[in-house]
Amino acid sequence: MPARPKHRKTQTPAMSRRRLLVAGGVLAAGTLLEVSGYAADATASSDSDRTPDRRKAREAAGRRSGHDMPRIRTRADWNARPAPAPRLVREAPKFVVVHHTATPNVDDFSLEQAYRLSRSIQSAHMGVNGWPDTGQHFTISRGGHIMEGRQGSIDAARRGFFVEGTHAGRANDFTVGIECEGTYSDVLPPEPLLASLTETLAWLCRQYDLDPREAIVPHRHFSSTECCGTAFAAALPNLRGVVEDLLG
Repeated sequence: MPARPKHRKTQTPAMSRRRLLVAGGVLAAGTLLEVSGYAADATASSDSDRTPDRRKAREAAGRRSGHDMPRIRTRADWNARPAPAPRLVREAPKFVVVHHTATPNVDDFSLEQAYRLSRSIQSAHMGVNGWPDTGQHFTISRGGHIMEGRQGSIDAARRGFFVEGTHAGRANDFTVGIECEGTYSDVLPPEPLLASLTETLAWLCRQYDLDPREAIVPHRHFSSTECCGTAFAAALPNLRGVVEDLLG
């Protein structure tokens, strides 16, 4: 089992939705789409990897303001099935794990599709896998809609705690999981998903006082799996950097 170091980020100011949308747009249009160059950038130092795209994201987004919790649709919103209360872990997680659903990259970006996705995931996790509930804590659709996954995830995060999920094998008791709709072996997520993922990661790192450079990891970090997709995993280093910039 991997060690459980503490990754703490202090004095993280609030951020606006506009700032995150601009940053997400820059990622989708610029650095994240340069997958081959991005893979090389992952080995660069913290000074050398502050590319023009990163600077543009910081400058264009402007001043931070407002409440930093993203709009997260509740289980009641997407009509979740009843599930037993999960175990509440009364401490912060050590990592936030990024997954992809390995489902088709649909063109339907609607809220209705996001709700269907959440119900489908819960049905598969409970009915096929035999799990007590949706495995991950949060789900983000290709349209950028953020939804609560496992029961109690929103309330626990607001309090600085987390509920134990079923998403990362032996790492379940010290991680929070985010499921991203689609398959990203050869392509990257669309801009709305990236913007919402950035916002969610920044909020969670702020709530849990985590250093995004160390705490944001792909599923493959803990398990023998291709998840969250080779292309997406190669893009995570720069995504961590954008989250770090947004936190200040």
